[in-house]
Amino acid sequence: MRIAIVYNSTEESIKVFKKLRAMLLEHHFILDQKNPSIVISVGGDGTLLSAFHRYAHMLDGVRFIGVHTGHLGFYTDWREYNIGELIESLKSDNGEYVEYPLLDVEIYYNHKPYPTHFLALNESTIKRVDGTLVCDVYIRDEHFERFRGDGLCISTPTGSTGYNKSIGGAVLHPRLEALQLTEMASLNNRVFRTLSSPLIIAPDEWIRIRPIETNDFVLSIDQVVTNETQATELRFKIAEERIRFARYQHTHFWNRVEDAFLGAKKNED
Repeated sequence: MRIAIVYNSTEESIKVFKKLRAMLLEHHFILDQKNPSIVISVGGDGTLLSAFHRYAHMLDGVRFIGVHTGHLGFYTDWREYNIGELIESLKSDNGEYVEYPLLDVEIYYNHKPYPTHFLALNESTIKRVDGTLVCDVYIRDEHFERFRGDGLCISTPTGSTGYNKSIGGAVLHPRLEALQLTEMASLNNRVFRTLSSPLIIAPDEWIRIRPIETNDFVLSIDQVVTNETQATELRFKIAEERIRFARYQHTHFWNRVEDAFLGAKKNED
């Protein structure tokens, strides 16, 4: 089994990384950063996102494991104190996994014949920082609304617990495999109107966004942020690819939600 480790620069993560690396070598695992079959992230969800984007071109042959060293680990199942159990699970690995849907993002530019393609695990957002974002929103190529406001967020089901939730979006179970479109501070009056409610988009539908009267905006794809000046259209859909997590002690989705936002369950007498 070939294993890659991705970790952040915090003191705790470096300490856990060194401990994990030593234990893996002691049990004769192969450490391979270029062509792994297992990717272990050591840190928080941001580290896991970095690991995902680093190996997004290898999703068919890679499973992920998250070791949590921060304050919140929605995708991370392991802690420093049970790394020994993780090693034992790796030794008895049978290839099982649980998979989550991803967001497929295509960006069309006026100077390129083909779109630029990205995958997102959590969400993609479109914002203006120096004015109102104006864009036409299409669903399955049918015009839905002309949006005016701060921005738009398109999230995956697992990403629905992130930025999407903070701006009033719904939390979706990943088995629904649906997109969610959530508005940020939309402008609504007698002249301009938007739905102003989160939209849940079926897995066989897609979203197109065309900026209007806007020659620049900020685009984020998970934690990657770019300033766009030549984009003419963005398309979003559920990706054909999936992210796979090794299924050793993978936490149930609603248990993750409960633990992240309500606190761990208390033992009842």
